[in-house]
Amino acid sequence: MSTTVRKPVHHAVYDTYADWETGHATAHLARAGHEIRTVGPAAGRPVRSIGGLRVTPDLALDDVRPQDSSLLILPGADLWDTSDDLAPFARKAREFLDAGVPVAAICGATAGLAREGLLDDRSHTSAVSFYLAATGYAGGARYVEADAVTDGRLITAGPTEPVAFAREILGLLGVYEGEVLDAWYRLFHDSDPEAYAVLEKAGEQAGAR
Repeated sequence: MSTTVRKPVHHAVYDTYADWETGHATAHLARAGHEIRTVGPAAGRPVRSIGGLRVTPDLALDDVRPQDSSLLILPGADLWDTSDDLAPFARKAREFLDAGVPVAAICGATAGLAREGLLDDRSHTSAVSFYLAATGYAGGARYVEADAVTDGRLITAGPTEPVAFAREILGLLGVYEGEVLDAWYRLFHDSDPEAYAVLEKAGEQAGAR
C-alpha cells in the first residue's frame, strides 16, 4: 500500500448524485493519504445527493485544473439523463483526459461521457449496453460486458458495481497492487475471510518499512 501524498483527488458533486457509488473508493483513497476535494457547479453552494446528504463543494468546476489533480471522479445522478445541467462535467472530463489525468465515471456519468464523445474510441462499460446506445454515441463496438473497465486513463462502471469501480481506481493510483488489490476486492465484494489475512499481512509489512 502506498502512503505517498499525491495531488488531491477531485470528486464531483451535484444534485441527485448517487452517494453509494463512490464511498469505497474515496474512503480507501483517503486512508492511503489522498486528499479528497469535492467539486460542484459553484463553490459554496450546497447540493443534495439522492440519499439526502447535503454537501457544500470545496471548489467550483471552473476552478479545477487537471494539472492540480490526481483523478476526477464522476458519480451517477438523475440529472445526467434528465437535463443538460451536467454536460460541463463531461467537458471537464475531456480536459482531464486530454491532459493525461485519469477520470473515473460510474452509472449515469458514463452516459454523459458518451454524449461528449469520450467513449467512441475507448473500451468501456456501464449499466447495460442499450443504456449508452440511447445516447446516440458511436462507441457501441467498444462496449465491454464487465463489472468495471479501465482503458488507459479512463475507468467506467455500472451502478451496481461500486466495489469494482473502487478496485480499478485503487489499482490505477497504486494504492493496492497485485494480490493485495485482488484480496481487497474479494473482502469487500465477496466477504472472503481469507482475503482479510492478505490485507493484514500487507499492512504489517508496510508498517515495518
